[in-house]
Amino acid sequence: MGGIALKILIIEDERTLADSLKVMLNSKGFETDTVYDGESGEQYALLDVYDLIILDIMLPGKNGYQVAKSLRKNHISAPILMLTARADIEDKVQGLNAGADYYLTKPFDSRELLACINALLRRQGTQVNELVFGNTHLDLESAALVCGESSVSLSAREFEVMRLLMTSGKNHLSKETLLTKVWGYDSNAVENHVEVYVGFLRKKLTSIGSDIRIEAVRRLGYHLECDGQC
Repeated sequence: MGGIALKILIIEDERTLADSLKVMLNSKGFETDTVYDGESGEQYALLDVYDLIILDIMLPGKNGYQVAKSLRKNHISAPILMLTARADIEDKVQGLNAGADYYLTKPFDSRELLACINALLRRQGTQVNELVFGNTHLDLESAALVCGESSVSLSAREFEVMRLLMTSGKNHLSKETLLTKVWGYDSNAVENHVEVYVGFLRKKLTSIGSDIRIEAVRRLGYHLECDGQC
């Protein structure tokens, strides 16, 4: 697939199926996490770091309907692909009303699953090739910052921090949010890690003549400003 891997969360209690989905999706260039019950799946999904969620309905703890409703209530906008052994139209309607974007009945062909995933990602706009702020472009395929004829490559973590900043624009992005989304929920990283990577990005922006400034606001985090037209 090239570029930075898109992240998919698999919430499925049939471990054999969940693990085979993980292997198949990893082989296609996706980055995946696998969770085997509804409550853990909900906690992972609420981190809002996933580009797509594959959600089974019959789960221990919370069922898929409950998880989907909770995610939509908490403004998680990632597409939800619901899996189920139930083929009744009432079940499909309930799943869609709970917040699912598509409904796939077990058993399914891996090609059908991939087609659904790609369709949902396209619809979501996940496959946009660049983000733009001021006179600077972030190339999502090559993980490079581009300004005019100048460009500079970013490490994976620099890329993730910059992508989140450019997506938020002039809205504040807290250090805690950056830590969770870039380093992960169970990471040992601390706020100083964020400050170090923001420092790296500031130097790289200056090196290519960007008009973007990463502004820090005490207790609120970071946001972008630019000296030209934003």
